[in-house]
Amino acid sequence: QVQLVESGGGLVQTGGSLRLSCVATGSNVRIRLAGWYRQSPGKERELVAALTVNGAPNYADAVKGRFTISRDNVSNTVYLEMNSLRPEDTAVYYCSASGVYRNYGLSGAAYEADFGSWGQGTQVTVSS
Repeated sequence: QVQLVESGGGLVQTGGSLRLSCVATGSNVRIRLAGWYRQSPGKERELVAALTVNGAPNYADAVKGRFTISRDNVSNTVYLEMNSLRPEDTAVYYCSASGVYRNYGLSGAAYEADFGSWGQGTQVTVSS
């Protein structure tokens, strides 16, 4: 099993910055795809930023030029650097990732298994 543990949310003033972290815990985890989503009360969850298999970033128009997604393959951590924050960025931010990890069968033999997981969410609040 692979779990995603998020951190870094909080309260910040308009124009401020925050960095969100998402650590994938498990055995021999290799992340292939990763993304950050957000959801505000009464709204659908929306994609904020994503990394493709080859590491190329994609961003929602609303955050282009302000947010940066990155990945550390050694620590299996995905980051979202958020600058020039606005009140409309207020939301619960979720990390999502998929890839492979080492699992063990009943006989104890190791094999590579796929995973797809979501984090628990971290609140980001931007005050005006």
